[in-house]
Amino acid sequence: MEPVRARLLRQLPSVNELLRTPQLQTALSGLSRPFATEVIRQTLGRARQEILATPADRLPMQWDREAFLHTVAEALEAARRPALKRVINATGVVIHTNLGRSPLSETAQAAILEAARSYSNLEYDLEQGMRGSRQALLEELLTELTGAEAALVVNNNAAAVMLALNTLAAGREVIISRGQLVEIGGSFRMPEIMAVSGAILKEVGTTNKTYLRDYEQAITSNTALLLKVHPSNFRILGFTREVSLADLVALGRRYGLPVMEDLGSGCLVDLSRFGLEKEPTVQDTVAAGPDLVTFSGDKLLGGPQAGVILGRREVVERLKNNPQMRALRPDKLTLAGLEATLRLYLEEPRAVAQLPTLAMITRPLAEVERQAKRLARKIKQTFAGRFQVDIRESIARVGGGALPQEPLPSRALALTLPPLAAHQLEARLRRSSPPVIARVEHDTLLLDVRTLLPHDQPALLAALQGILNSI
Repeated sequence: MEPVRARLLRQLPSVNELLRTPQLQTALSGLSRPFATEVIRQTLGRARQEILATPADRLPMQWDREAFLHTVAEALEAARRPALKRVINATGVVIHTNLGRSPLSETAQAAILEAARSYSNLEYDLEQGMRGSRQALLEELLTELTGAEAALVVNNNAAAVMLALNTLAAGREVIISRGQLVEIGGSFRMPEIMAVSGAILKEVGTTNKTYLRDYEQAITSNTALLLKVHPSNFRILGFTREVSLADLVALGRRYGLPVMEDLGSGCLVDLSRFGLEKEPTVQDTVAAGPDLVTFSGDKLLGGPQAGVILGRREVVERLKNNPQMRALRPDKLTLAGLEATLRLYLEEPRAVAQLPTLAMITRPLAEVERQAKRLARKIKQTFAGRFQVDIRESIARVGGGALPQEPLPSRALALTLPPLAAHQLEARLRRSSPPVIARVEHDTLLLDVRTLLPHDQPALLAALQGILNSI
């Protein structure tokens, strides 16, 4: 080993030496010794790897003790911070799966806080003074909003689909169009969910075309369910054909078979009234007469992660009695947030105005442009021209498996800070506190204004100031 490399490795302190170093005592306070030891051990490991990987002609002649102590202190401070943290979404993707999907309304936030800090009637009937059911808390509200006979809430939509298939079709066949065997978020595939449920998959039709006769010809004495799945973020364009839910329901009734539709991202508002692509609403789907409808409580609905099951009372009761329900039931915080979200839909204009997801999706372009101009002006004034800011046309997206072909005209700030390249500025924003998640197009960093929340501006400006302070 080269003398310089060996000398630098020898100069690295031991874990015990660092634990006793006076300069690190503030950073160490409040951390258990085993936890702090592991953080320091990992930091030392990274330092060794860096020394071993650096070409000999680029190695420093002397180890910088003060710089390394600063690195250790930063690692200890970082270990205190929560792993799950707020980020600023400047990507232009409204329902961003990787960034927590839909932000909650202020009403839902307040309801969750109230449920978290107090006891509640989660499973207590206040009228009867005896044990109650957590499912009763939302069932009446859901049936009133959607027209369904009965309702059930579980912890996510994949769980809703699995519970329904397990209850109605374990060990028997479920007929589904080949073109609807989609993969949903996190690499969960519909065939795999069906397999876990115990149902037997029976594909019909081709990838791009399925006819009613394909379903009918596939029906046997072992058929338990006819299933229709919304394609979410997948579309087949051109030479296509699919069977309508109404026709599938009629076929099911003719053969005495239940019919289910998985909507994926459930929507209670007709977004076509705002100039967007027509997306089937939950109410329209229920009105078509399927025995079960499932959808997510977040995404387009704008609530917390949950799976909602609607349908005929007799069928929903069978799901409620499935032993798996205890493993799939939602907690009190989810129920509180979902109820507050659903109550906004009792007055649709309130839902559109107060649910952040719907507000961002339906915001007129002129309003987005005014917001972009105000923010650009604020950045120029605050930082005396250090950042170069231009307003660009942008295309935002709904995201979250909903309206995948629908462009949302938007405006973005093109931000430059010499001498940093776009990818360097993006990385520094991503590592700021709170992190700012932007996008880079054609070597230009873009902050899409459509997905900035009203309270994001002070934190965004603080992140920009932090970057200036570091260069």
